[in-house]
Amino acid sequence: MGAGHPECPERLGAIEDHLLMSGLDVALDRREAPIAPLTDIELAHGRMYVAALRGLSDRLKEEIDAGGPTHGQVDPDTSLNIHTWDAALRAAGAALAATDAVMAGELENAFCAIRPPGHHACRDKAMGFCFFNNVAIAAKYAVERHGLKRVAIVDFDVHHGNGTEDIVGGDQRILMVSFFQHPFYPVGGSISSASNLVNLPVPAYTKGDVVRQLIESVWIPRLEAFKPEMIFISAGFDAHREDDMGQMGLVEQDYAWITHRVRDVALRHAKGRIVSCLEGGYTLTALARCVEAHLRVLADV
Repeated sequence: MGAGHPECPERLGAIEDHLLMSGLDVALDRREAPIAPLTDIELAHGRMYVAALRGLSDRLKEEIDAGGPTHGQVDPDTSLNIHTWDAALRAAGAALAATDAVMAGELENAFCAIRPPGHHACRDKAMGFCFFNNVAIAAKYAVERHGLKRVAIVDFDVHHGNGTEDIVGGDQRILMVSFFQHPFYPVGGSISSASNLVNLPVPAYTKGDVVRQLIESVWIPRLEAFKPEMIFISAGFDAHREDDMGQMGLVEQDYAWITHRVRDVALRHAKGRIVSCLEGGYTLTALARCVEAHLRVLADV
């Protein structure tokens, strides 16, 4: 994204270092992220959009060779460099490979430590640090390629997953539940009335106890009634009280509790099948601690 941008490579480095120091690393089965086929990305994104993004990447390489700028601007918050296209393909590829491994029974669940994030990427638009919507691609892949009839998306990022909503809104095979700070980025929050979307806007400074009550009273009944055969998580940790990108008050124990409740549903209805993908989380120490809390529940250690 460029120097000084919050969506930086150090995010994954902080997670990696913390998992090593915590000892949790030894309990994890690590896999490299493959490149996603464009035909699978196009389950969630328009073909012309994908081609335009690739063209922008190719033009940037030509401009750099001619002494031009090193970054291309997509919107005021989002830019790409010559590595972004490949990184975005591998981020989506991680979500797809995780879906395959979980569906094959090789893994009960998976966490994809990936950049760039995805939940602001709309069907035909990149925004909010996002290019391809990793979770929406994987959810569409689960129903289109694996033949699942019902999958759920859980989004607990501090920002509204407008891109995911744009892609899955109205698709009754996919139930999306989320909470997010409102009013906040993106402007407007949820504006869809699609019946498969359960959005819980909450004001700034909301703490974990309020979020837990909302999840228990609104999310869980809808998830239980839906009986998902697989659950995908947009795992943004920027609602943490230490994260400057939001103004909410969650802590590590809240993320562990949310993960427990989602895993409970998955164990009852989906054979435990969960694929979680990193979204936000920009204060490095808090991000790393939250990922550890999330993974300890998923790995049951």
